[in-house]
This record gives sequence, C-alpha cells and structure tokens, in this order.
Amino acid sequence: QGLLARISDLLLCRWTCRNCCQKCFDCSCCQTNEDEVEILGPFPAQTPAWLISSQNEDKDGDSDNTISELPPTLQHVSPDRRRSSSDASRSTYSLTRRISSLELRRPSSPLIDIKPIEFGIIGAKKEIVQPTVLRKTYTPDDYFRKFEPRLYSLDSNSDDMDSLTDEEILSKYQLGMLHFSTQYDLLHNYLIVRVIEAKDLPPPISYDGSRQDMAHSNPYVKICLLPDQKNSKQTGVKRKTQNPVFEERYTFEIPFLEAQRRTLLLTVVDFDKFSRHCVIGKVSMPLSDVDLVKGGHWWKALVPSSQNEVELGELLLSLNYLPSAGRLNVDIIRAKQLLQTDMSQGSDPFVKIQLVHGLKLTKTKKTSCMRGTIDPFYNESFSFKVPQEELENASLVFTVYGHNVKSSNDFIGRIVIGQYSTGAPESNHWRRMLNAHRTAVEQWHSLRSREECDRVSPASLEVT
Repeated sequence: QGLLARISDLLLCRWTCRNCCQKCFDCSCCQTNEDEVEILGPFPAQTPAWLISSQNEDKDGDSDNTISELPPTLQHVSPDRRRSSSDASRSTYSLTRRISSLELRRPSSPLIDIKPIEFGIIGAKKEIVQPTVLRKTYTPDDYFRKFEPRLYSLDSNSDDMDSLTDEEILSKYQLGMLHFSTQYDLLHNYLIVRVIEAKDLPPPISYDGSRQDMAHSNPYVKICLLPDQKNSKQTGVKRKTQNPVFEERYTFEIPFLEAQRRTLLLTVVDFDKFSRHCVIGKVSMPLSDVDLVKGGHWWKALVPSSQNEVELGELLLSLNYLPSAGRLNVDIIRAKQLLQTDMSQGSDPFVKIQLVHGLKLTKTKKTSCMRGTIDPFYNESFSFKVPQEELENASLVFTVYGHNVKSSNDFIGRIVIGQYSTGAPESNHWRRMLNAHRTAVEQWHSLRSREECDRVSPASLEVT
C-alpha cells in the first residue's frame, strides 16, 4: 500500500483512477450511479456497418488527439509501454465520444405511435362463433306440401283399403269382384296371369250423355305389372253383361327376383263405342305377398280408381329432314296399347298423316290397316316436299283410326308435331329433328283426345 505499489498499479493497471491514483473499484469518485453505464473492453467481433464507415472518417482526428487525452502520468512512460497502454485505453476513452458524435449524424427515426394490444381476460369464458349460412327455414307444412301423394300410391284411399277386408270393401263401394290366378314358371322364366271371371259389376256410367245402353256394361280387363304400365295386356270385350267370364291366360317374360318386386294391377274397363271408355274398378296385389312358384286363385273386391279414363295408346315415329333436297321424311314404325274400337276382334287401326302449312292443309297420306290388333307394326315411310324456308311454318298431324266397314272410322287418338305442337314432347321431337339434319330421330308419343288437340293446336282444327 506504499508509494511504489501505487506507482506500479498506475503503470501496470489501466483501471487506475486519474484523479486520486487509486484503483477504480476502491475510490469513491469513480463509482457509477444507476443512470451511467461504462463501456469496457474492445469492440465486438462483428462491428456494425454504420460504425465502420464513421471510424474511417474520424481516423486521422482520433490518432492526433489520443496522446493528448492520456493522463499526464502516462505521457512520461516509455514508448513501448505507452503504445500498449494507449491501444488498450483507446477503446475505453474514445468510444463514448465517437458514439455520441455518430448519434448526431444518424438520421432521426420517425416516431411511431404504437397502441397497446388488448388481450382477453385470462380465465374468461370463450364464446365460439360459427359462420352462419343464410337458409330458408321450412315448417313441416311447407315440407310435406311439396310431395304429391298420387305419385307414391295408387289412390288417395290406399291406406284405408289395406285395413279393410274384401267383404267390407264390397259393401262399401259395390263395384263387384274379380277372380284371377297367378303362377311363375321357373323352367321358362315367365309369369302366368289368368283372368277367369268377374261378378256383380255396377251398371254403366255416362259422362257426356252419349251412351245408348245404360243397363248393361261391355267389360274387359287390362293387366300390367307396376311400375311398368306401358307393357300391359288386355282381354277381349264381353258384350252386355255384368258377370263376364273371360278365361284368358297371359304371360310376362320377367326374372323371378324382379317379379317379386312388382305389383299386379288388374283394371276392369267398360267399353263404349260411341263414348269414352270408363274404368269400373281395379285390383292391386303385391307379388311379394304370395307364393309365385306354388301359385293360387283369388277373389278380390274391386276398388275405385283415380283414373276414370283409359289411355288411348302410344305411337312410335321417326322424323328426318334433308335440307339440300327439301324433303321431310316420316316413318310410322309401330303403335301399342291402342284403344279398342271393336268388341269382337279388337281393332283394325291405321294412321293418317296430314301436312299443314300455317293453317292450310296441303297433303294427306295414310298407312295400311292392321287387322284385329291393338299393337300394330307398320314400318312404313312417307316423304313430303317442304322447302327449308317453309319448314318453320309446317305442322304434321298424326291421327290413329279404327277401320269400320259399316260406318265411319272410329277415332282413337291424335298428336300434332311442328309449328302448332300439342305438347312439350311433340315440340321436343320437332326441335331435335331441326338440330340433326340428315339424321333420323325417333320418339314415342302418347295419343291425345280430339277435344284436347283442338283446344291447344290450331292445326288440329284444319283437318278432319
């Protein structure tokens, strides 16, 4: 602790106080307060770019002022020792001044107003928010109002029919009873349906007052396997009787598993030559409820049908237009399930084709007459001269008649295709033909009554 020790500390230790010549950690004048920070040691390994550029600018000035800033005691030290002490202390005494001078040269940063971020309260109950989809809410009444019961049941009273016995149905509706049998032939893979007889049928009903005999009916039976009503069978007409005996046998080529999913529908119809045919009643029986292989006979009471009129039949046509030749080609291919017009031998149907330009009849042609059938095959072709500029004003009227030798031919059904079509199917067929020149376009069409055609198509009024 003597003078020599202090001089040695002054010369050897760079942390000696210049004011009191004591070690910095011993003297009171060198104690830093909380607001002051002393920068110790050399620069870090990676010096900032802005500091390096400034060091180059201040290199000359700093070198000249370094020795003068040293304490007077160090100025008398030997050059070698002074150089090492000077290099070590340069970082301590000049760094603060350089940093302060550089801070003045650096561009001032813009002030940014940073708002505090608000966070949710810890522990608070979170509310889960789901995206909502705007949808229309339906009440039960609106939902079930979109269904059409007639598409899913045979009639509106089907549920009531299932709960009633045949005796209760007979006493309630008094439409008579039907005797029939069914059996499946596994060897030949077809279903046999035998229509035997009916009894106690009600007297006929006339909707338009044109029926002549109001005491006796002319019944016949139509047979089909639901849901396919197109491929149906039909018995002969029994004249003037309320207890007809049919004894007719029909076969349906259908796989056994498919037959079990079908429903047998037997419809009793009253034939009237001078009026429309009326449905007397019907019998429906799911084939899954019976043993088809064993077979059986049933007497079933007739129930009312929602369909009071029978269908008039269907017609298969093919249309083709040749623009270069200006020819409209028409093929009458076949018809099926035509309305029966003769009680003794079915019908003798033929088709009349009439070309109408605007509201003027220009050409009439007809097919040959097919004897004693309601499912005729024609396969006959006809050609009409129609220039392309007149095609949009043309209409084709197809009328199916039953040939009658003793009187005028019996009207069966009609459709109109072209400018004045009788419905959407006919318009669609005509549009497809116009879009497919030189290509034949086939389509089935359901025949309509004369009154319906005259009401919707002016071309139907121009033909006989």
